[in-house]
Order: sequence, then C-alpha cells, then structure tokens
Amino acid sequence: MTRYVDPIAWHQSLGYARQACARVFRDGGSASDALRAFDITVCEVKAGGDDIGWAKAVELIAHRLAAQSQPLRHAA
Repeated sequence: MTRYVDPIAWHQSLGYARQACARVFRDGGSASDALRAFDITVCEVKAGGDDIGWAKAVELIAHRLAAQSQPLRHAA
C-alpha cells in the first residue's frame, strides 16, 4: 500500500477522512461502518479478528482518497 503520494493530496485526504469518520462517530456508527461507506472491506483489513480502531479507519480512508486523486500517467 506504500507508494508515492503528493504531500498536499495526502493532507487533504487525511482531513476529509477525519471529517467523514467524525460524522459517522457522531451518528453512532463504528469505525467498520466508516470503512464500509468508502467500500473498504473490513474482513481484508482485520488482522486476527481484532476490531478496527478509528485511527486505522482514518488512515485507510485517506489512502483510498489519495489514491483516487492521483492522475493517471500514460506511456508516451
């Protein structure tokens, strides 16, 4: 999952992810609910059956958003 991400895009994605997770938390949802909202499957993220925490959910959502903001580069 580690790859080059523009620092500005990363910080913006992190802010959006925090805001989305805060909204889910405020509405009584869990971190798993926040991941499902961004089509991130919970079963592939869980390690050993542990529950996903909010910090991990924010990071995974930010990765998803930052990856979507990367422009596609085509070979010339």
